[in-house]
Amino acid sequence: MPEVAQAAGWGLLAGSALVLGALVGYLVRIPARVVAGVMAFGSGVLLSAVSFELIAEANERGGLAPTVIGALTGAVVYAGANMLLARRGARHRKRSGGQQSSERERPGSGTAIALGALLDGVPESMVIGVSLLGGGTVSAVTVAAVFISNVPEGLSSAAGMRRSGRGPRYVFGLWSGIALISAAASVVGYAALGDAPASVPAAVTALAGGAILTMIADTMIPEAFEDAHLLTGLITMVGFLAAFALSHA
Repeated sequence: MPEVAQAAGWGLLAGSALVLGALVGYLVRIPARVVAGVMAFGSGVLLSAVSFELIAEANERGGLAPTVIGALTGAVVYAGANMLLARRGARHRKRSGGQQSSERERPGSGTAIALGALLDGVPESMVIGVSLLGGGTVSAVTVAAVFISNVPEGLSSAAGMRRSGRGPRYVFGLWSGIALISAAASVVGYAALGDAPASVPAAVTALAGGAILTMIADTMIPEAFEDAHLLTGLITMVGFLAAFALSHA
């Protein structure tokens, strides 16, 4: 199979977990503590992927300077975009409780939430395509980490959307669209960097890692601590070790 098609397929697979999570979160009333625990596990998985797959891989590809510059750029870009979207009603887009703004409370918040979901999903998908550069195989750990973490993201966010009064057409249309865009982002990650010097894909990988790490702290960890879950740290560590074990299997 051509590598561009592989990039699209793996990106779509990872993005489809958002739809799966949204389906469960919207149709099934899951206790907040359970959602918080699932989000903690997903946070641990992504933390491991950022540490051992993205930042470490970027350093091996291009060295320390492109890695540091890329990671800081990703963090700054994500934080800036997230602050702009938060002011327009997307601050609590990953929360499962009643924190999300409804369209009646904040006109335009639906669009802001959609853009926020896109902001969260694109960096994860791009690194799937980047991992195919050089004729290699896709990073199974990266795909698994993105897939596993996307389930709780979709679940928690869709539950919050339901509470804020958003209908199924909006919810499933949003996450289905993000899944398709994830496939496109994966293709862009592969196709746009095919002939670039090693330092460029390294910087892009680090950029995605910085954005994902910032996203975890800004949007996932707050939901993981919903109701002061006393097992949050332990569950996060289990997710971290699960991804770490997968990367060394």
